[in-house]
Amino acid sequence: MSRPANPVTLPLAQYQPQHFLLAAADGVATVTLNRPERKNPLTFESYRELTDFFRACAFDDALKAVVVTGAGGNFSSGGDVFEIIGPLVKMDTKGLTAFTRMTGDLVKAMRACPQPIVAAVEGICAGAGAIIAMASDMRLAANGAKVAFLFNKVGLAGCDMGACAILPRIIGQSRASELLYTGRFMTAEEGERWGFFSRIVAADQVLPQALALAAGVAQGPTFANTMTKRMLAMEWAMSVEEAIEAEAVAQALCMTTGDFERAFEAFSNKAKPVFQGN
Repeated sequence: MSRPANPVTLPLAQYQPQHFLLAAADGVATVTLNRPERKNPLTFESYRELTDFFRACAFDDALKAVVVTGAGGNFSSGGDVFEIIGPLVKMDTKGLTAFTRMTGDLVKAMRACPQPIVAAVEGICAGAGAIIAMASDMRLAANGAKVAFLFNKVGLAGCDMGACAILPRIIGQSRASELLYTGRFMTAEEGERWGFFSRIVAADQVLPQALALAAGVAQGPTFANTMTKRMLAMEWAMSVEEAIEAEAVAQALCMTTGDFERAFEAFSNKAKPVFQGN
């Protein structure tokens, strides 16, 4: 369960992962889970490599947004039954705790990643795959997409990788409880109605629209977008009064950036601002 000896090296545009596909263009990185013959399940190695990737994103100034998707018409079926669940039943408590902490590290890395993350969800999105979608900042669904937090179905609690903390904040306590207690699939229509998905699009449009959304974010003020993501996370544990004060400090910092001045100059000249990320 040790960390890889050689974590991601930068720049990310030149990084060649072994357990997922990575493409980068115009400030947007696209992560594609790529085991389509098995509906893109995760392995011990892909958990680690994804975690290292999202941690490394913090050090690549050229990267402005990330899109996560799956190959072959599905997002991810979750942890590989034979490569993960099989070995788990043979581990002792120490080994199992190391595994569950490792999987949780992926969510921590996604939340700490300063770039906004967009999930393009198509087909099956289950178990750890559902967690990756949940941990993203924005989610688009293809027609027919289905999301399930399947832990209950394999004899485990729904409190996996932060699900009990994050999912109720997205869709509400009662709806999250239903999904976590039953392990049933949430349809794309339910997901959109409940706020899990921003919108539903045709299957052949979910990735293009996710990329377009990410591109729009990438063209925005990078420092300010990073601050927005940080405050969205931090304010979960704050009172309203604390949040207002924290936002005052955060916004004041944003007002020291060149992008703030560029926006004013563009507005004064009736032009569209061209942000440079500083």
